Amino acid sequence: MAYRFAFIMDPIEKVLIDKDTTFAFMLESLARGHELYYLAQRDLYARGSQVFAHARRIEVARAIPHYRFVDEEVDYAIEHFHAVFMRKDPPADAPYLYATMLLSLADPRRTFVINSPAGLREANEKLYSLNFPDAIPPTLVTYEIPRLKAFLDEQGGEMIVKPLDGHGGEGVFLATSKDRNLGAILETVTQFETRLIMAQRYLPEARQGDKRLIVLNGEPLGCTLRVPRDDEHRGNIHVGGNCVKAPITPRDREICAMLKPRLERDGLYFVGLDIIGNYLTEVNVTSPTGVQEIDRLDSANLEGKVIDFVESRVAELKR
Repeated sequence: MAYRFAFIMDPIEKVLIDKDTTFAFMLESLARGHELYYLAQRDLYARGSQVFAHARRIEVARAIPHYRFVDEEVDYAIEHFHAVFMRKDPPADAPYLYATMLLSLADPRRTFVINSPAGLREANEKLYSLNFPDAIPPTLVTYEIPRLKAFLDEQGGEMIVKPLDGHGGEGVFLATSKDRNLGAILETVTQFETRLIMAQRYLPEARQGDKRLIVLNGEPLGCTLRVPRDDEHRGNIHVGGNCVKAPITPRDREICAMLKPRLERDGLYFVGLDIIGNYLTEVNVTSPTGVQEIDRLDSANLEGKVIDFVESRVAELKR
């Protein structure tokens, strides 16, 4: 049965068709005969308690150009769509949070939203990992530079510091006690103790790669190691990390088992876990990526499993 799928995302013209996970979802959905609708975050609005989307039907292809609009923009009640994919890239700033609040007004008996708007509000991609103390490395969240320096000493003189609203490796520093720039780094990342940040023990396994594990409905689908360049400590694809084939390990499955009940409760159906060595470092919920890279490495079709899941949820609503 053909369904109507809406995608809330960044500008379609800027999509990297060989990397973007949302684009893979769109291709798979279109191949199955579903109608696709495109809108930006700002295209959501409400009249009273009714939420509307100013959207256009769209078709996509691995070609130049990679998209075409089928019709003109129309205002649709959000329940016009059988499923809504909330795939706006970070940061999860005030406009993003307002968009999730609007999406929370959608009738859950008629429209399936992935991921749950309430879950997206709850799950800061750095702080959410604190709910799973047995999975994470030693971690500190603070504004205070003296507290960070004390933590650094406790960790043997090396730690990673990062802002809570960063993404793609932005603002992530390796801080060491021997670096004469340590004070400047901590002043920069905390913005002179006015911004809350996260510090974690530096894990030497990061040189072998930062694993991106794709998880659907609490179960691991596939993964890749993002290996940093020789002159970088970050493995993020955005800063030149190289994706290599990697297995799903027993520890990966153990971490997923720890997270599954909470992910299900919060409606976080499609997430990307960042794992270094045996430790969970982040839970990516806004627009996790890595599907196309894993597909190529494993000759897989992860997007097919995701669309299977969405179709099954929509079918349940229509019973």
